[in-house]
Amino acid sequence: METMIRAAVQGDLSRISEIYAHHVLHGSASFELEPPSPEEISQRWEAVVSQGFPYLVVCRDEHVLGYAYANHFRTRPAYRFSLENSIYLDPEMRGKGLGTRLLQALMVECEAIGARQMIAVIGDSANVASIALHARCGFRSAGLLRASGWKHGRWLDTVLMQATLGAGDLSPGTSGLAALGL
Repeated sequence: METMIRAAVQGDLSRISEIYAHHVLHGSASFELEPPSPEEISQRWEAVVSQGFPYLVVCRDEHVLGYAYANHFRTRPAYRFSLENSIYLDPEMRGKGLGTRLLQALMVECEAIGARQMIAVIGDSANVASIALHARCGFRSAGLLRASGWKHGRWLDTVLMQATLGAGDLSPGTSGLAALGL
């Protein structure tokens, strides 16, 4: 069975909610303490896609195995060429190369709309799988916020990683994101 990466649609959101809920309840990648409702996930999805940012799923036979999206890194205008990424996989699908394919596809789509930098804000410095995934995709360390979150009875660090997209800072930022009104 082949896996494919495509744009997420409304029908994928209940599965996306399930995947994310697992990570909220059992992991430290997300600093949320309670899983958002399916309605909240739907509102978040709509907020991302209505701005023209990519929201992707990796699936096998239409069964969603993971998802990734990009959104503003910060909303102030000078940050408009820098996007933050989020990526989550079904825990059974980790270590199979799907995360790498999904993140690479997200980066290509973000570059196509004119993004110049992608920022990963990774929950928990012990999250070696996410750190390694981002490193495989060309991200480099950009900083560490020590003990910035409290979850599961312990302090968690936030790891910042950054990847250059397209021309990066080698030319003025005058491409596709401007067409999105950013």
